[in-house]
Amino acid sequence: MQPKFTDRILKSPSAYILVSHGSRDPRPQAEVDKLASLVSQKLGSGNSVGTACLELAPLPLHGQIEAFGSRAIASQFHRLQIVPLFLLPGVHVMEDIPSEVDIARSKLDLPIEIRPHLGIHPDLGRLFANQLSSDDAEGKILLSHGSRRPQGNQPVEALAACLGALPAYWSIPPSLESRVKELAIAGKKKICIIPYFLFPGGISDAIARAVDIISQELPAVNFRMRAPIGASTELADLILDLVKE
Repeated sequence: MQPKFTDRILKSPSAYILVSHGSRDPRPQAEVDKLASLVSQKLGSGNSVGTACLELAPLPLHGQIEAFGSRAIASQFHRLQIVPLFLLPGVHVMEDIPSEVDIARSKLDLPIEIRPHLGIHPDLGRLFANQLSSDDAEGKILLSHGSRRPQGNQPVEALAACLGALPAYWSIPPSLESRVKELAIAGKKKICIIPYFLFPGGISDAIARAVDIISQELPAVNFRMRAPIGASTELADLILDLVKE
């Protein structure tokens, strides 16, 4: 009988590291730790799921990978899988993480594989759609940090189209304010802001402040701001898909 996907995962010879950007704000790391715990629970007994940060950690990423990899070897894991917790294929995903992993590979006698970044999962949009299923907003804005890489924002534009939303970006045009004015001119009185961010932190706070300022300028418009995705069993399931043996 063909084994179920879950059965294959339980017999995995791999250890796993969830790699996030890193922040001085403790909230993102708390969410990453929660997500790692959820993934570990789904993998079952005898697994090893760790976390690491690309920036703002005491050790560089390659040092964190080396330390975790040494423990994985001692626990007789035969492979290490790196899961980038990033939504867009920007410079961190395409250059920084691979460079750090290459350094770790040169120092560890353990195969290391970088899995696709989280934002590439085709079911990620379902998490947003579920959030919005009961929303009666007349206009929606999907707000991402934004990437300057060619085609780097295509995933945001595709998801926005699926959600019936306008894409906007925090670091590049079109901005949140310009998109809000566009909807307001079109007569939309109920506008939903959907942050395309994994976890709450400094940027989500800054977005909330920006929305508050805009709402004072447009008192006739009712604004609602959704929370970032956050750690959940559904997000853990997507990660399990990405590390499928």
